[in-house]
Amino acid sequence: MSSHGAPIPMTSRPCGPLKGEARVPGDKSISHRSLILGALCVGETEITGLLEGQDVLDTAKAMRAFGAEVTDHGGGNWSVHGVGVGGFAEPEQVIDCGNSGTGVRLIMGAMATSPIAATFTGDASLNGRPMARVTDPLALFGTQAFGRAGGRLPMTIQGAADPVPVTYTVPVPSAQVKSAVLLAGLNAPGKTVVIEAEATRDHTERMLEGFGAEITVEETDEGRVITLTGQPELKPQKIDVPRDPSSAAFPVCAALIVPGSDVLVPGIGLNPTRAGLYTTLREMGADLTYENERTEGGEPVADLRARFSPGMKGIEVPPERAASMIDEYPVLSVVAAFAQGETVMRGVKELRVKESDRIDAMAVGLRANGITVDEGPDWWTVTGLGHGNVPGGATCASHLDHRIAMSFLILGMAAQKPVSVDDGGPIATSFPIFEPLMSELGAHLVRDNA
Repeated sequence: MSSHGAPIPMTSRPCGPLKGEARVPGDKSISHRSLILGALCVGETEITGLLEGQDVLDTAKAMRAFGAEVTDHGGGNWSVHGVGVGGFAEPEQVIDCGNSGTGVRLIMGAMATSPIAATFTGDASLNGRPMARVTDPLALFGTQAFGRAGGRLPMTIQGAADPVPVTYTVPVPSAQVKSAVLLAGLNAPGKTVVIEAEATRDHTERMLEGFGAEITVEETDEGRVITLTGQPELKPQKIDVPRDPSSAAFPVCAALIVPGSDVLVPGIGLNPTRAGLYTTLREMGADLTYENERTEGGEPVADLRARFSPGMKGIEVPPERAASMIDEYPVLSVVAAFAQGETVMRGVKELRVKESDRIDAMAVGLRANGITVDEGPDWWTVTGLGHGNVPGGATCASHLDHRIAMSFLILGMAAQKPVSVDDGGPIATSFPIFEPLMSELGAHLVRDNA
């Protein structure tokens, strides 16, 4: 089943050159945080370019449930009239976060230090994912969590009536955990400190500073030390959401493997904590260039041009790069199938607990399409066959995971035979215009039950 209805089987057929501009949606990470931080301001935050995928729409609905006034003005233009730090009201209904692990974990953090209770649920995929990684540090503030066995949703969070500031070292690289702790720290007195040994995407820190919070980031021998002073009055902002680099990965990677392709993806956010895929592709020999580099809203932005790259070679991806490209490994593994030699990906155990076990899902599907894959608990290796040599022809399980579904549909564009997925429905959670955008570039995508 897809996250919001009956399964939508889809097939991708080998296609001619992909050409044109790929105007991908707004950045999902920044869209979630814009709504949540807007709800924690006093006054009105204006947002342009918001990603209107189901994950973000579920976060907008949740902010309304906590008392914020969230308005859709059309065309990606939204406004949030916030209730202030500590001003969340207790929701009358269960908060359904659909498929979004980012949404539920950030919202849990944002309400964890207010004296209210809220119950969270999601689709089958989200309800199977671990929440203890967030609820354990939130407990240090005085928050209580009551969920299913294994710390799974549905779960009720009882916010701390008298929160205390915490110092927390993140045990594994996770922007979601870091962000949840920082959002909880907003309504705790004193200074909340988060220490991460490996830098993860830093949108929360950048945006908290932009909204007027007192926050410092220091590089030390222990790692990256982030200190937030609690109980600020956040100031409403005007936010122009850059286009999502994780969504851009799909048209970019398709262009690299489909003969004759030349695709421009304008206005992509290239925050260094998010751009690891593009560095990796260039190391593999991809014809990928940055044009019109600039800064917008404190975030580096550029236009990406990707051209067919038949000479790509497999490489060993540095494990310290994993945090900056964790969501892009599935589609990187597709590119690796068309490269020459082995592409080795290590330090990626986080992929085991995403919307699906992404290592297993991609390994099974790639093998079914004629690719050799080896895997371990936190690594996997794809042995590429080179341009024109990937058999294809299989139907792959998407496991309610948007990125798995899109990755296999990209595979089908350059394989010898079509590639199908059992359910493309979850794609709407992050990239609702994937089908028309790719079709306009020249891809052959069909819904098998249409």
